Amino acid sequence: MPKAKSNLVGAWAFLIGIILAIIFAFIPGTGAWLGWVLFIIGVVIGLLNISDKETQPFLMAGVVLVIVTALGASAFSGLAYIGVLLKNILILFVPATIVVALKSVFAMAHD
Repeated sequence: MPKAKSNLVGAWAFLIGIILAIIFAFIPGTGAWLGWVLFIIGVVIGLLNISDKETQPFLMAGVVLVIVTALGASAFSGLAYIGVLLKNILILFVPATIVVALKSVFAMAHD
């Protein structure tokens, strides 16, 4: 797939993932299917949206985002929608961060 087309798919995956995470934070009882959808979208984001030049900034921002959303989800679990929203964002960004980190490790091992 050409780079421009994969960037477009990755950008749409990112936008759709964030929108789904926000919308379904306010809809109770979505079940496990939402987690799987967000997980798959996160993998697509990690595979298609991050170039080699963007790897280090993404990993730094991704690690901070994962830590803060994990702690925030625990801290705000008593608030109706905030804790669920942060958990949804966490489910989206953990696989994206793992995929980019693995790509980075493989690139370093290849060099």
